[in-house]
Amino acid sequence: QVQLVESGGGLVQAGGSLRLSCAASGRTFSIYVMGWFRQVPGKEREFVAAIYWSSSSTYYADSVKGRFTISRDNAKNTVSLQMNSLKPEDTAVYYCAATRGGRYDQPADFGSWGQGTQVTVSS
Repeated sequence: QVQLVESGGGLVQAGGSLRLSCAASGRTFSIYVMGWFRQVPGKEREFVAAIYWSSSSTYYADSVKGRFTISRDNAKNTVSLQMNSLKPEDTAVYYCAATRGGRYDQPADFGSWGQGTQVTVSS
């Protein structure tokens, strides 16, 4: 089992930046992909970004491409999401997730989740 703890959410004005971090513990050797997802009330959880643990290959949702950057520090077992040029529509609860295999952009394929951190972007 992998435990995940997010940090770094908050309130920011449109155009601003935030950096989210996710610390992994437990059976981290089993991690294949780590991802960030977000969810707003009444909507399904959606893919934001993912990074393959061994190769560092990264993938992004079209809505955040060019504005968000996912990175990882294997030595510290952490994954970060740098969010720039934030927009009000980025407002959501952001979740860090880990999977031992499967599709990088499907929440159902991720078995470990953090508690979520709120990001609010004001206009």
